[in-house]
Amino acid sequence: MISAVGRPYLVHVLRLRPGEDVRDQLERWCVERSVEAASITSAVGSLTQATIRYGGRNEGMITKGDLEVCAFSGTLSRHGMHLHLAIADADGHMTGGHLMKGCLVRTTLELVVQEIGGLRLLRRPDPTTGYEELYPEVIAP
Repeated sequence: MISAVGRPYLVHVLRLRPGEDVRDQLERWCVERSVEAASITSAVGSLTQATIRYGGRNEGMITKGDLEVCAFSGTLSRHGMHLHLAIADADGHMTGGHLMKGCLVRTTLELVVQEIGGLRLLRRPDPTTGYEELYPEVIAP
């Protein structure tokens, strides 16, 4: 196990607007604000398109339509992010996986993001998994 202890810091409330790409906006937001460590604590909204990568696959699958965001979680920083999304289509059928670029807001996406003080969330290649994995690092407050 890899672990590090941080402390609650700033809480941000964000609203993404129609047509905005969720991942692009969050990456830009993290870089502009020099966010070192944060997590999604709440998310509600809708999408017109979701690009989701399922476990064990290399490329994302695109779903289009009136999509309701049922769950959205993950860690984010200016050094990288790992986000999961669950959506329901207009008939209530659900799917979910890794959120990728290409998730476009339909009416709104309201997010609450909790910064974590005293930590930096880095992503480095893990020799065991072969993926860029989380390496939390303690930093000065």
